[in-house]
Amino acid sequence: MRAVDGVSIDLHPGEVVGLLGHNGAGKSTLIKILSGAYQADSGDILINGQKADIRSPADARRYNIETIYQTLALADNLDAASNLFLGRELVNRFGLVDDDAMEAETRKIMARLNPNFRKLKEPVSALSGGQRQSVAIARAVYFNARILIMDEPTAALGVHETAMVADLIKELKAQGLGIFLISHDTREMMDLCDRVSVMKNGKLVGSERVEDVTEDDILSMIILGKNPRREAA
Repeated sequence: MRAVDGVSIDLHPGEVVGLLGHNGAGKSTLIKILSGAYQADSGDILINGQKADIRSPADARRYNIETIYQTLALADNLDAASNLFLGRELVNRFGLVDDDAMEAETRKIMARLNPNFRKLKEPVSALSGGQRQSVAIARAVYFNARILIMDEPTAALGVHETAMVADLIKELKAQGLGIFLISHDTREMMDLCDRVSVMKNGKLVGSERVEDVTEDDILSMIILGKNPRREAA
């Protein structure tokens, strides 16, 4: 059995596409291929109509693809600015890390994404789940992400925190980013996505515009592996 078998999904600027399916459906494998963590045995990735050669996460970043995994990959002992520029630190003319410049840039990007973010000096371990997501998203956006992959961004967050992340996603969409959103929460998908793509056993069950399906339709696609709209056609 193939982890991903003949799946074709597209994404447009300023669009959120939800990717759903049970554990083992193949959605994480598909996303890891796009992010460069895995290499596909066959098939093509096209960006702006051109074939993209993605063999590593560094390759993906060159194509302005950034991935925010559930774990967030933040350094808990460092503050927001140090995390935002981790591995890509700004330096002054003497070649020394320029903390002031990094903090100033972090303030600018946070003002655009999450104006209520105030805890710039605290280690990210002291931040709430939603604030930590803000830092991870800011890092991706600052480095010119055009395609953003978000893996379960609201998992384990409370109601207020979930609303904060939803607002961030809407803001990124308004700024023209294309977003792949992986979630098990069908209600969240209905609220945030323009289209949903459902996978089962490595295959694509279907891709539908959110306005054309109900939550029950999506659940049917996930559980039964059948697209009610296609069945009815």
